[in-house]
Amino acid sequence: MITIPPYLKKGDTIGIVCPSGFMPAENAETCIATLEAWGYKVKVGSTVGNQFNYFSGTDKVRIQDLQKMLNDSSIKAILCARGGYGLSRIIEDLDFQKFKKHPKWIIGFSDVTVLHAHIFQHYQIATLHAPMAGAFNGDGYKNKYFASLKDALSGVVANYECDAHAFNKTGHAEAELIGGNLSIVAHLIGSHSSYKTRHKILFLEDVGEYLYNIDRMLIQLERAELFKHLKGLIIGGFSEMKDTTIPFGKDVYSIINDRVKDLKIPICFDFPVSHDAENLALKIGVQHELIVAKDIVSLKEVW
Repeated sequence: MITIPPYLKKGDTIGIVCPSGFMPAENAETCIATLEAWGYKVKVGSTVGNQFNYFSGTDKVRIQDLQKMLNDSSIKAILCARGGYGLSRIIEDLDFQKFKKHPKWIIGFSDVTVLHAHIFQHYQIATLHAPMAGAFNGDGYKNKYFASLKDALSGVVANYECDAHAFNKTGHAEAELIGGNLSIVAHLIGSHSSYKTRHKILFLEDVGEYLYNIDRMLIQLERAELFKHLKGLIIGGFSEMKDTTIPFGKDVYSIINDRVKDLKIPICFDFPVSHDAENLALKIGVQHELIVAKDIVSLKEVW
């Protein structure tokens, strides 16, 4: 049975940390101002603006900062400032015992998929796959995708729709929703943080990968039987794809479709979850209903 962390009230505190790659502190300023405008207090971790080579600090520094936020009972949600790479280096050294007793929302995507998968598999606590601090910049915070984050934090039940895609497979599924970044889902296979996908709805997205590597990672998921007992599959955005000197010969959705088209489950392509602006807040671990119809797709929480 999934545990839902308490939803936020005005005056609650959100912590901001950088558990993976480096991000300049000024890139979080719009995020902080927006969260405060929404009525929340903000506590900024020591890793925001800190740098150690590629990372926002040494492994030890990043462990300490995230651990402090996990243990602090006054913090009701933890927003990761950015992804990149680094959480799998520290996941084994984090202590979730206080977090388990007093759950709070963990928010982020991309490399934060490590946290989503680990927490779901070990503690059955819901987390939030949603925009991070850097994406608030420019006019980003004004769009409907940030509104979905605001709604999710306050307990609004998600009910999303998107247009149909030519590769969709119609059908209906109701199950717990899990997923995130394809590269991370593949990276975790064989570890005890890996998603167990049996009877789940899985969503996947990615950015900046070579087309052949998308094919290779999908084959890895297939061979590890992550597709075998799914209830439903959601394919999000796959942006900034790269090709080799000798072209792979297919676009990314065609590559994905070739690997999943024989699955006898509802499949949705081009759902608005991605590294681009189109990134709806999704509650991982929460029961959802997926309806893939000929002309429209809906995904909503069910209770």
